[in-house]
Amino acid sequence: MLFDRVKPLDAILATAEKKSLHRSLGAFQLTMLGIGAVIGTGIFVLTAEAAQKAGPGMMISFVIAGFVCAFAALCYAEMASMVPVSGSAYTYSYAVMGELIAWMVGWALILEYAVAAGAVSVGWSGYVVGLIEHAFSINIPDAWVLGPFDGGMINLPAMFIAGLVTWLLVMGTKESATVNAILVVIKVIALTLFIVLAVPVMNMDNFEPFAPLGVAGIGAAAASIFFAYVGFDAVSTAAEETKNPQRNMPIGLIGSLAICTIFYLLVAAGVIGSVGAQPVGISGSHALEPGSRELAAACGAISDQAVVCSKEALAWTLREIGWPQVGNLIGLAAGLALPSVILMMMFGQTRIFFVMSRDGLLPQSFSKIHPSYNTPHVITIITGIAVALFAAFFPVGQLANISNSGTLFAFAAVSIAVMVIRRTDPTRHRPFRTPAIYITAPIAILGCIYLFFNLDLKSIYLFLIWAAVGLCVYFAYSRKRSNVGRGIIDVHEDDPDAPPQPVPPMPGAPTPGGKDA
Repeated sequence: MLFDRVKPLDAILATAEKKSLHRSLGAFQLTMLGIGAVIGTGIFVLTAEAAQKAGPGMMISFVIAGFVCAFAALCYAEMASMVPVSGSAYTYSYAVMGELIAWMVGWALILEYAVAAGAVSVGWSGYVVGLIEHAFSINIPDAWVLGPFDGGMINLPAMFIAGLVTWLLVMGTKESATVNAILVVIKVIALTLFIVLAVPVMNMDNFEPFAPLGVAGIGAAAASIFFAYVGFDAVSTAAEETKNPQRNMPIGLIGSLAICTIFYLLVAAGVIGSVGAQPVGISGSHALEPGSRELAAACGAISDQAVVCSKEALAWTLREIGWPQVGNLIGLAAGLALPSVILMMMFGQTRIFFVMSRDGLLPQSFSKIHPSYNTPHVITIITGIAVALFAAFFPVGQLANISNSGTLFAFAAVSIAVMVIRRTDPTRHRPFRTPAIYITAPIAILGCIYLFFNLDLKSIYLFLIWAAVGLCVYFAYSRKRSNVGRGIIDVHEDDPDAPPQPVPPMPGAPTPGGKDA
């Protein structure tokens, strides 16, 4: 039987009960937690990508992506409250739909975390290179700061930041709630400053044509801009620590997503209205692909005088409207804040690898702990090398799309799982119940499918190839070595030497599924 290997929920819950976390988070704290986890990264690094796909219509794309996230988050929250170990979609799937689906979800999450870390590294590179060039009036050759698809050879700054974060993780660097809170404030101030300066100089003529590539362009931009919302599951996983979760979880989830969406819409309006956001190289209903050599050549022909040509869209916009020093400050804010996001994503990746290794699905050496630093150095270094290579050679939009494919698969699996366990285990205690589950979950699933098939074909094919490789690895290696398959029921999500959960940007708030931050 393919679906007979299930990690018993009772075993997972027995582990969780040893912690008995204090319920301390209210609706306001949850909303702030969500804003801190979501705000900033995607809007910094993907604005130009969205503009090239949808033009001014990218404003609708933000709303579509936020809508899908809200429904997926409500499903995620029920599973997180039922299975309150510091796990992930992998843990939830293992407890409900069995080992094969859990393996596929864990395999997909590698795309979510590692490739996303590569995307943020490329975004960081764009802002830092722009800052250095404008602050010191120098010109850094594109060959060394852009990948081959973007008109360069290798993105060395992106490789550098990925390598630096990997070294910090191997040495045992932990996230700090206080530092995270400061960085969130920096991102919010930077985006607020952008809105204050860009929105008043809007020219409504720049919004025409609103959707130059039609509905297809808006959908494609929504599939990419979904990346701007990844992180909202930090709220979902906090259900166990929430006071009156049935009331406060929906408020926190939908409230934080709504505030982030409004923020994103204002930033997008500022970009569109002040400098325009029409795609470059439109031919009929198609435009040149973001991150392609063709777009790089077309941008070179117009001296990069379009926001879709910029690797630092927000800073570029402010320089164009007469605020060069503030544009440099935006670049500095991105340079300071984005490495913490890379750190969080690589933590997430090492956690998934670590737990899958302890479950017997990956080699045991992956969860080997360094004798001096007490970190899972083997898998951290492997992850770091992969992230650095992604960042060195691929454009940010392509990496974000590939990451989104894995995330959408995982969220769809959790939405299915929450419906399955409602039928198979209806009496199980649920601190939070997804409202109108047979409406909410199907909308989440259909939304994930819609966004998935609006990704570019390369990303879809890469995901399918990655999934096929995953199935081969499972049947050739993992299935016969699985602890559950051999009758060993262990729960490793909360092992004391497991890599830590992401730390919320709120000093004093509990880490989701873990200890106080």
